[in-house]
Amino acid sequence: MKTSWRSASLVASAAAVLALTTACGQEGGTSSVGSQNVGATAAAGGYGGVGSGIGTGTSASPTANSTAIGQGNLGAQSASAGKLQVSANAELGKVLTDATGLTLYRFDEDTAEPPKSNCNGDCATAWPPVPADDASAGAGIDKALLGEVTRADGSKQLTIAGWPAYRYAKDTKAGDLTGQGVGGKWYALAPTGKKASVASLPGLSTRNDPSLGEIVVDKNGMTVYRFAKDKAWPEPVSNCTGACLEKWPVVAPVSKNDTKGVQQKGLMSFTRSDGVKQQTVNCSPIYTFAADKKPGDTNGQGVGGTWYAVRPDGKMVGVSDK
Repeated sequence: MKTSWRSASLVASAAAVLALTTACGQEGGTSSVGSQNVGATAAAGGYGGVGSGIGTGTSASPTANSTAIGQGNLGAQSASAGKLQVSANAELGKVLTDATGLTLYRFDEDTAEPPKSNCNGDCATAWPPVPADDASAGAGIDKALLGEVTRADGSKQLTIAGWPAYRYAKDTKAGDLTGQGVGGKWYALAPTGKKASVASLPGLSTRNDPSLGEIVVDKNGMTVYRFAKDKAWPEPVSNCTGACLEKWPVVAPVSKNDTKGVQQKGLMSFTRSDGVKQQTVNCSPIYTFAADKKPGDTNGQGVGGTWYAVRPDGKMVGVSDK
């Protein structure tokens, strides 16, 4: 320390606080697994239009939402992916979409190691392969997971963690998930390349909320909150006890290697006054809200002027310098 202390007692006190601060502020992180990056190879030829006689035989018509989808559904389904995005879905958690918000899917009959597409002909009309050209990783997506595979017709298809990516002809606007579970073989892609599912979320991760920005969620995709009356320093203290805990259940301890996107400094658990262990973000105790019924709910934001969603750095959303 740069400051000069004048007494041994002060030195002892400072050392105690420093020890606690160090334990509460350890740095950590995770490494990315490398894979083939998407190149600038243009897709050869076309992938067929969106027509009738596929699936249930329903013809897809161009959408009126030209802002979100572009020049109708046909153009959107055959267009390059652009900058990929992460969308929050109440039932599936984080879902991967293209730049226009159309859901991306994977096919159980494909393989990721090595990457191979087994959807051709009429299948590829109902499930247009996503071209690899011009695809890039947006916020919350590891660019190392983006790759490409050469299809039977010689064209290049985008892959996510090795899995070939598709759109669904019957998705006509941003956010549609009509392809989820079709035939028991088609599933929305998570940003990791896995099938989108809240069950596959880490113990703590983040999602982009349209109103609050990037916030922390638990393993079930539920919004995580802080209580303004709690303390983080010199040690975590929860002032939500008794009946308060019925509305604001504590988040149980989570290991650092079971988190994604959350600041590692101050990511720790502590034992509450009632003997229960509770997780913290940047040393601040965290909770969920009983009135949030599904992933994506943020009903606890601002409650009583003391409860707020949590940013990845542990600060409270909507509260300055906390």
